[in-house]
This record gives sequence, structure tokens and C-alpha cells, in this order.
Amino acid sequence: MAAVFLVTLYEYSPLFYIAVVFTCFIVTTGLVLGWFGWDVPVILRNSEETQFNTRVFKKQMRQVKNPFGLEITNPSSASITTGITLTTDCLEDSLLTCYWGCSVQKLYEALQKHFYCFRISTPQALEDAVYSEYLYQEQYFIKKDCKEEIYCQLPKDTKVEDFGTVPRSRYPLVALLTLAHEDDREIYDIVSMVSVIHIPDKNYKLSCRILYQYLLLAQGQFHDLKQLFMSANNNSTHSSNSSPEEKSIDQSLLEKAGLSESEVDPPEENSKDCVVCQNGTVNWVLLPCRHTCLCDGCVKFFQQCPMCRQFVQESFALCSQKEQDKDKLKTL
Repeated sequence: MAAVFLVTLYEYSPLFYIAVVFTCFIVTTGLVLGWFGWDVPVILRNSEETQFNTRVFKKQMRQVKNPFGLEITNPSSASITTGITLTTDCLEDSLLTCYWGCSVQKLYEALQKHFYCFRISTPQALEDAVYSEYLYQEQYFIKKDCKEEIYCQLPKDTKVEDFGTVPRSRYPLVALLTLAHEDDREIYDIVSMVSVIHIPDKNYKLSCRILYQYLLLAQGQFHDLKQLFMSANNNSTHSSNSSPEEKSIDQSLLEKAGLSESEVDPPEENSKDCVVCQNGTVNWVLLPCRHTCLCDGCVKFFQQCPMCRQFVQESFALCSQKEQDKDKLKTL
């Protein structure tokens, strides 16, 4: 069909035929070489041209002071029957409220209510938002700047030994940290922190860990607190209390729950040197993979993460150049 059209066009006017063919050639060449800025195959483009044509959006980091800190002490010994020990580290007097067997659906409805309706800045506000859909609640007063170990246990009279099979309708434990004094809530942007904690039982033996942490702001937003991944230090030795068999069981359980090991297990020791030049200080976080591996000098040369090869959509700096200069002056 195309050949018949070209022959007919040539018989009509040879000059017009040559002009049409030449125009088609120029347009095709421009598409292949990327002259028009459209998303076309880049087989014939060189790396320098790709670098300037591909934009990586740099996000402005907003520094917010988090007054809450929560960790699990000896997670290997935690269980539904024996309880769990939590370590808190708060900048102000706070309240730790633990909700055993909290409804999954009601918890996420409560987070949406914090965004649209009212602010969850007190334990009573969260209880009202989840409509008291939990099995047991206990509360502790946390002193300012004091690392405390809090032992929490589900009472035996509840006769709860497990929370069923996956997918579950209840989380084993939801820990809420809120500021104890109303005056402190006007100082901090973050007014509360919700931690979703998995505790193993006889049906679901995945090791104890914090699955999710949400920071709730006074303006109504809430953010999922996630780990940043850095390159492992080759000179460091990683300690682990789990056997290879236990690790393989944990991995299979994580896959059933829809999680991946990288999302819940942060590296134990990190390197502060850029993975490319091995000289500059790591300062840039690449999104969406969350690898923190490049310095200020190397970040501009990469459109793919040098650790996982995922394309970088956005990036942000951990600290500005002024802050880096201040740190250098302090060390001198």
C-alpha cells in the first residue's frame, strides 16, 4: 500500500515526492535522537546527552523535631503470652498508651479522621476514633529525657493466645506516644506517634518487630516513618541472634504478610562515605528506593541508583552546604 502511494506520488510530481521523503527522514531522525524532547528509544543517544535530557527532581527537605522515641528491648524474647519490653526516649514528658488487639480497619480510619476531622493528640482522641475496638489498654507516664524500659503484657484472664491467621483483622499491639502536657503540644509540629508492633504467637511466629510508625502533625498530616538504607561497612561484622533456619522462616512469613525484608530490617552499621568516589560524605537520599549512598559531587551524574539500579524519580539532601561547613568548623 505504501509502495503504491509513493509510486503514485512520484508520477504526480517528482519534486514533491523528494520533499515528502526528505521531511519524513528528518522527522524520524529527530525522534530517534531526541531532538523534540519526547520519550522515545535512546539507543543512539550518548550518556552525556541522556544526563542533560533526564531531570531528577530535587525535593526540599523540611526538618521537624520528633519528641518521641520508641524501640523494642530484646525482641527475641517477646511473645503474646510472655509480653514485650519497650524502651522509650522522649524529649518531653509523655504518655505511652498500649492497645492490645487493636482493629486494623479502625486504626486506619482513625488516621484518616486525623487528616480530615479532628486531631489525635491525646489517648482519648484515639480511643474515640477507633470506637474502643481493642481488647486491652494500659498506660504509662514517661519522664522527660529519661530512657525507660516499660514491660507490657496482655492479662491472662483475656485468654488470648493468638490473633488468628493472616490476613488478620487485629494488630497484636499498637503503641501511642503523646505529649503529657498541653503546653508542649504548641511547641512541636509532631503531637503523637503511632507504632504498629508485631508480636509472635503460636500461629504466626514471625519475630517481634515494629511494622509501621506514623508521625501525626498538629496541622492534620500524618507521615509514615521509614528507614533510610546506606551501604554496609565492609570492615564491620554484623551480629545476629537468629539462625539461618529462623531467617528463612521469617522471610517466608514476611512474603505472606505482603512485606519485604528490606522494608522492616534496617542495616545495623552504615558507612558514611560515598559509594562512588569513596571520599565525599554521603548526603543525598534517592527516591523511591531510599538508598542514601551519594555525596554532593556525585549525585548530579546519576539517573539510576548505583546500589539497586532503580531509576531515581526524586532526591533530597540530608543537610545543606551551610550545615556541612558548620560541622567542619566544629571538628577543626
